[in-house]
Amino acid sequence: MSYAVSEALQAAIYARLTGHGPLTDLLGAAIYDALPAGPLPPLYATLGAERARDRSDVTARGAEHDLTVSVVSDAAGFRAAKAAAAAVSDALAAPLPPLARGRLAGLWFLRARARREGSGDARRIDMVFRARTEDI
Repeated sequence: MSYAVSEALQAAIYARLTGHGPLTDLLGAAIYDALPAGPLPPLYATLGAERARDRSDVTARGAEHDLTVSVVSDAAGFRAAKAAAAAVSDALAAPLPPLARGRLAGLWFLRARARREGSGDARRIDMVFRARTEDI
């Protein structure tokens, strides 16, 4: 197994999200790798948890990464959050920039969960994408 490509994969995903016009039209610069200190905007996206498994074969060391991208909104209802989640999904359906290390064999949408958060005032959508990488 190789987890060595994980940082390069995260950087490419972040670059793709922050460079996707329809998503930045909705969120502006509120696309985070780590949440900033202080008050948060009313609608934002953040990179979240990752789970990786060995997918090495005879040709290369590799891994399968399940990556979470979350959209959070303080609006009443899910409309704004779902519009931003759709833009995230569209952004990640397009090719990512080349990885600084290794190779991306594929990136697929796996699942999503939409729910109220906290006292019920916030809306959160967690989307999980599966990436297959090779450390070549």
